Amino acid sequence: MPELTLGYSPCPNDTFIFHAMTRGLLDCGGITFRERLEDVETLNRLALAGSLDITKVSYHALGALRDKYFLLRSGGALGRGCGPLLVARSRREPAALAGKKIAIPGRLTTAFLLLRLFDPSFGGPSFGSNIIAMPFHEIMGAVSSGEVDAGLIIHESRFTYPAFGLVSVLDLGQWWEQETGLPIPLGCIAARRDMGDGMALRVESIIRASVRRALDHPDEPASYIRAHAQEMDETVIRRHIALYVNDFSLDLGDEGERAVTELLARAESAGIVQAETLPLFAVDRPRTLV
Repeated sequence: MPELTLGYSPCPNDTFIFHAMTRGLLDCGGITFRERLEDVETLNRLALAGSLDITKVSYHALGALRDKYFLLRSGGALGRGCGPLLVARSRREPAALAGKKIAIPGRLTTAFLLLRLFDPSFGGPSFGSNIIAMPFHEIMGAVSSGEVDAGLIIHESRFTYPAFGLVSVLDLGQWWEQETGLPIPLGCIAARRDMGDGMALRVESIIRASVRRALDHPDEPASYIRAHAQEMDETVIRRHIALYVNDFSLDLGDEGERAVTELLARAESAGIVQAETLPLFAVDRPRTLV
C-alpha cells in the first residue's frame, strides 16, 4: 500500500485533527502517511508546486489548485465567528489605512482574499507596495512596534492581540457572514487528482475517522499538540480547537459546500482566481458518513 505525503500546520486544530491517523491509532487499511508540518502559506506554495499528496491549504490557494487537487470534505476549518481580523494600534476606519503598511500572513491566504473582496483597493496599485507578507505569528509584534500600520491576523492571534495593545479595525468573518449568511471557509484539505477518486475518498474517510477520534478522546493528542504549539497558553489551545474544529471538520455538508462555492465564485468574479470547470470533489455527493 502507498505512503502518502501529508502536509498540515503546527496549529492546535491541525495537530488535533491529524494526530490519530499519523500516530498509528487508526486502521488506515495499509496506507501510511509521512507528515510535513509547515505554516499555511508554505503549504500553499508546496501545493502549487505539486509537492504534497494531501495537504492543508487556504481556500484562496485552492482557487489556483483545482486543476491539480480535489477538495476533500473532511479535516478543514470552516465556521462562524472565526474569521481573520485587521488590527491596528488605535481604532480607525479601514479606509483610513489607504497608503499605509499592512502586514498579511501570505498572499495566498484566505485572509488576504477576504480583505480584497471586502475592498478591492487592498489588492490594487495603491496598496500593492504596502502589503507586506510575513509569518502570521510575527504580525502582531510588527504592528505593535510600528514596523507596519496594521496587520491581518489569523489562527490563535484572534485571542491574543489585546495583549499587544492592539484593537480590531475590521472583522472579516463577521463581514462575510453578514454579506452572505454563510459560514466562512478558511482552510481545507486537498488531495492530488492523480491519486484517483477511489484513493481520495479513502483518505477522506480516514481523516474523518481521525477527527471523530479526536473529538471523542480530546485529551489523547494533548502532548502532540503542546509539542508543536510551543509556548501557547493551555487556555488558548483549548479555545483554538473549540473554535476551528467543529461539525464542518467532519464533513462540509450542504451549507459548507455552499459557502465554499460562494467564496470561489466571488474570487473568480473579482478576477482573483481563474475559473475552473473540473469537478471540485472526487465525486458529486458525499458517501454515507461514519
